[in-house]
Amino acid sequence: MVVPLARVAVVAGRWISGAPLIMRLSIVIPVLNEADHLATFLQHLQPLRSAGHEVILVDGGSQDESPAIAAPLCDLVLSSPPGRARQMNAGATLATGDWLVFLHADTQLPQPFFEWIEMIAYSPKNWGRFNVRLSGQRPIFRVIETFINWRSRVTGIATGDQAMFVRRELFQALDGFADQPLMEDIELCCRLRKQGSPLCLKQPAKTSSRRWETGGVWRTVVLMWELRLRYFLGASPTELAERYYPSR
Repeated sequence: MVVPLARVAVVAGRWISGAPLIMRLSIVIPVLNEADHLATFLQHLQPLRSAGHEVILVDGGSQDESPAIAAPLCDLVLSSPPGRARQMNAGATLATGDWLVFLHADTQLPQPFFEWIEMIAYSPKNWGRFNVRLSGQRPIFRVIETFINWRSRVTGIATGDQAMFVRRELFQALDGFADQPLMEDIELCCRLRKQGSPLCLKQPAKTSSRRWETGGVWRTVVLMWELRLRYFLGASPTELAERYYPSR
């Protein structure tokens, strides 16, 4: 479903209806069986839709009610073969915004929105990411997120949990995400770095810590380091996905 979009601008920190947009975002969200919390997640994006930005959800074959729940809360709901890379590429193909924001369904964009939208709009950089903030309250999560943000700033590599954003024209010129089942975000960052360094926004995107809580904090940290190291040493993304998603 596509709905008409209002035109607004950000002036002195306020949304001004009827004025030209500084720039327009297309927020692309890959989902698979996220019905339990999808409505709550999408509600936090409705102010952006009201401000003229675009929300595109791409379902990878959910067996629950995810597409039906998403329909009234998105500008476009698509279906594609499963796999985040394929789903995000499918959404980006139909996106009309100046910038693409790739957002996981367990991550919330920082608020207030106008602060970082202005930073992106007026930055000379062509891509970037947010700092990450884990939802868990245990002190260890503050350590993990601090290290993730530091590592990302030093290496110029971002992960999907950091809500990567990129100019749509550049994304298209690079042919989007590689068709691989894991590490698609890192692979794209390696190509984007050749075009210039990322815009590293300090505003935190809040992402769920359920991965660490379910798998065990230290076990998950070690697993992530193992997978990343094996990837940079040339391991197949398919082989790594089998290790990361053993139940599949």
